[in-house]
Amino acid sequence: MAAARDLYVSSYIPYTCVCPRSRIHELAEPKPVLCESSPTLVWGNQETIWTLSGGAMTARPSARVLYLSKPKKDFSKYQHRAVIGGHALLTKFGYPSERLLRLAEPKKYLPAFLEKRARESPEWPVSLAAQNYNASQRILELARPKGLHPDFMPPREVSRSSQKVVASPRTIELAKPKQVHSNFKLPRDPEWPVTEAAKRAVATPRILELAQPASRARMGLTAFNPDAFRVKKSALKAVCSQRLQELAQPVRR
Repeated sequence: MAAARDLYVSSYIPYTCVCPRSRIHELAEPKPVLCESSPTLVWGNQETIWTLSGGAMTARPSARVLYLSKPKKDFSKYQHRAVIGGHALLTKFGYPSERLLRLAEPKKYLPAFLEKRARESPEWPVSLAAQNYNASQRILELARPKGLHPDFMPPREVSRSSQKVVASPRTIELAKPKQVHSNFKLPRDPEWPVTEAAKRAVATPRILELAQPASRARMGLTAFNPDAFRVKKSALKAVCSQRLQELAQPVRR
């Protein structure tokens, strides 16, 4: 009764409704015939066993076919796996030793790790909001795998002649890496050891004078000096040469 009721309900439920039986009925329909001359295939008229031709039945197999048709020998009873230490496997069941039982125990977590871990179980429960979340268009776009660049060109195949070519002595010489010069010296460490003579040296008055930092007036003091930007009298009496006047003219474009 339940099956008949389901068939009756699926007969008037539209395909847009989420109903598995409507999908089953759609898949159960036979495929359309591509050619009118081809016979219509229905259940029961497909021949599963093909009849052998007379030539195949009277043919004599070759020596190679007879050799390949022989069943393979079972060598499993003669095989012995190699064991660490060179000892053969036990033919009968034997109880493991205390050493094997101790090595078979799983490693335990350190107490410090158990105290610092955030959760008691490594399986974190997924929240209901994460289960019902709908991905945005941007997330779906980022989830797509990257495609090849439009200008991408696959690597060219090496020709047969290039594979069989023999390098000349000049090519082999040029293929060698460059050697270090005979006078090359490795860079010294940034920390140089100070010699005993340098530790006992006494600086001269000239070295002490050069070691003093240069003293310059502060920029703020020029604002209180009224003569800071005054032109000298010699500069006022200077006469500009013909060449300077020529260079002072603006460029005409």
